[in-house]
Amino acid sequence: MQVAVIGAGAAGCFCAAEIRRRLPSAGVTVFEAGPKALAKVAVTGGGRCNLTNSFKGVSRLEEAYPRGAAVVKNAFKALSPEQTFQWWENAGVALTVQPDGCVFPESQDAMQVVRTLERLMRVSGVELRCGQRVSRIRPGFLLDIEGSDEPFRADAVLLAAGGLKEDALRQLLPPQVSITPTVPSLFTLKVPDPELNALMGTVVPDARLELAGSGISAQGILLLTDWGVSGPATLKLSSYAARELALSAYKGELSINWLGSQGPSVHEWTLQASSRQGRRQLSGYRPDGLSDRLWEHILGRAGVDRTRRWAEIGKEERARIENALTRDLYPISGRARFKEEFVTCGGVSLDAINPRTLESRDFPGLFFSGEVLDIDAITGGFNLQAAWSTGYMAAIGIARKLSHIC
Repeated sequence: MQVAVIGAGAAGCFCAAEIRRRLPSAGVTVFEAGPKALAKVAVTGGGRCNLTNSFKGVSRLEEAYPRGAAVVKNAFKALSPEQTFQWWENAGVALTVQPDGCVFPESQDAMQVVRTLERLMRVSGVELRCGQRVSRIRPGFLLDIEGSDEPFRADAVLLAAGGLKEDALRQLLPPQVSITPTVPSLFTLKVPDPELNALMGTVVPDARLELAGSGISAQGILLLTDWGVSGPATLKLSSYAARELALSAYKGELSINWLGSQGPSVHEWTLQASSRQGRRQLSGYRPDGLSDRLWEHILGRAGVDRTRRWAEIGKEERARIENALTRDLYPISGRARFKEEFVTCGGVSLDAINPRTLESRDFPGLFFSGEVLDIDAITGGFNLQAAWSTGYMAAIGIARKLSHIC
């Protein structure tokens, strides 16, 4: 009895080890097109591996998972974030939770996670074949391997090759499997504004970004770069608006609320500045969280003289300052990849699977897990949590399906 796992990423390796634990008599072979397993895990979190999140700041799963929240909710019934935390600690990886909810190994070393999974696969008897690309899944679960004349036959298949583009998925899978078009997610935005780009390195602790005209927004830390904007707020917006940005060829307008707050509170602040700080120059009194350089940039965007005193400005000038603080518009000229921590929006349609087992509705015995599904999340450990939980859920389904054969 053979199980073939296609893709040696987080979901595939996690699932492979769990299948062997549940079904020791099954042969489990993992095929990886690249030269080594878990390559993406090794670089995630800046090489520290943000492997899950406490979810304490998440009121609805849709906030963390713009696509696939309902399936993720089912997967959490199989393996919750709390159970994931315990799973890794039981495996010998001590974890630490940051104030923002991100969970890292205490070692701050992603390779500890990689080595642990590799060890668990090796000890359990999982066969890992790197540098072997599966080109097609044929009826009867015959896998065509590039460079091999003989197909590999399996009794069940798990597809966990995250990041595959739509064309590659259509070539690999039976034609009846529904595919949602794939586009990038989690990227930074190019903003061709020389004055803004000159502020590279500036960090805004709480900004709100909106893709103008779409109603899609995100809030968090904003980092200004020499090409545009980055940081958690930008990455979150790119996730929420992945499809809208792709449809517009990554062109549009970015609206920045530099304070992350609503208009009335900003209006109150400018009124108080005029009445209580009237003798000070505009440049000498700024909102908390904004650097002197950024504040002068914002005053320039408002078209006011920074040397004027607060008591001297009138209603119209205050309105321009408020507008520059809360609705500062910049052109978007494209996207830039966020190091190696990118994900794909789209993949195997969730309508094509049983959401309680992750098995194909049309091809019993074909399972899916991880990013190959139309599931993706914002940054912060949420994507890896989805990989662990869906991998675990698929392992349960595969073990149950094949247990009668043993």
